[in-house]
Amino acid sequence: MDILNRNDLKNLSEKRDGWHVSIFMPTHRAGPETRQDPIRLKNLLDEAEERLTASGRGRDGLRAPAARALLEPASRLIEDGLFWQRQSDGLAIFVSSEMARMGRYYYRLPFDFEELVVVADRFHIKPLLPLLSGDGRFYVLALSQQEIRLLQGTRYTVGEVDLEEAATSLAEALRFDDPERRLQFHTASGPSGGKGERPAMFYGQGAPSQDQKGDILRYFQKLDTGVQELLAGEQEPSKQGPSKQGPLVLAGVDYLLPLYREASTYPHLIEEGIEGNPDNLSAKELHQRAWAIVQPRFLEEREVAAERFRQLADTDSASDALTEIVPAAYHGRVQTLFVALDVQQWGAFDPATNEVRLHQVAERGDQDLLDLAAVRTLLNGGSVYAVAAEQVPSGGSLAALFRY
Repeated sequence: MDILNRNDLKNLSEKRDGWHVSIFMPTHRAGPETRQDPIRLKNLLDEAEERLTASGRGRDGLRAPAARALLEPASRLIEDGLFWQRQSDGLAIFVSSEMARMGRYYYRLPFDFEELVVVADRFHIKPLLPLLSGDGRFYVLALSQQEIRLLQGTRYTVGEVDLEEAATSLAEALRFDDPERRLQFHTASGPSGGKGERPAMFYGQGAPSQDQKGDILRYFQKLDTGVQELLAGEQEPSKQGPSKQGPLVLAGVDYLLPLYREASTYPHLIEEGIEGNPDNLSAKELHQRAWAIVQPRFLEEREVAAERFRQLADTDSASDALTEIVPAAYHGRVQTLFVALDVQQWGAFDPATNEVRLHQVAERGDQDLLDLAAVRTLLNGGSVYAVAAEQVPSGGSLAALFRY
């Protein structure tokens, strides 16, 4: 599973020349359904090629060879057996003529996407918002005698984040001069056929001695650094304030949890944890227990924001008008935004004049303005609640609370 953070969102939202193809599809982690996933991707790529070669909306389509060349990086995935063995619940693919500037172009994510192909002048990002929104994403760090696991969860699903790079550097950092003090730590070989090393492991029965606690504390300080490096894209502050970060829930035996809390500087580490040996719990079970901890916090935050909107709805501090919200979001005025996931509003926005043009159907150069408002709010350090239309407190497709 891959981490999706605000740096990725910023990269995907940048305007580039040429056609942009956004593909979303559900995937399977195991079972006979995995054989259908490459076929599903091929069908979606065929649909994308058909749209790329069609004319309309004031723009000529590509010739078939050019369309296939544009889609070629995604087409290569169809025959990549290893790629399909390492899936999460959903796959998002983004291809354009300037892919060299993009870096990563696909994300295996813990979200069951609906099948969707969008061919436009910009990438379509709104299906990703539940993974970045104010009540849609959290983490579980499982600390056990067998391995360290970092899980990324949403309200719906959970996936394991690859810790291989962080773990390798941590193992190197724990090569103590005194061999007697290394007994808690070593690095196991990777899985059969894999590369690199698995996360560092620590051993010992019962509560550790004071010396052992010192070693574990130093280990956890290194581990915390590695975890925060993985989440670094969320921790970069914006000009308007710090980005909204996902809460982190710890799972482990009782004597390990306070040691990690002492070592950690992560600002959204939850005090309540999952006590017990996490080796006995699957990712799904850890997700269920962690969600029980974070859900009340998420719901309380969302309801507080919704009630505040209702109180300020008739003032200059709030709005449900798209033509007002889009410029405010672009220029960093939106503190909190509710946006309907199942609604699209095509149009164009000119930042120089703050003019918003609305169209019933997408025209050349258009984008989903709800998508634009949500992305700019996130990039400017605001909170976004991506919800069903009936959960938007204004009764419409958008509701915003302004900073000023």
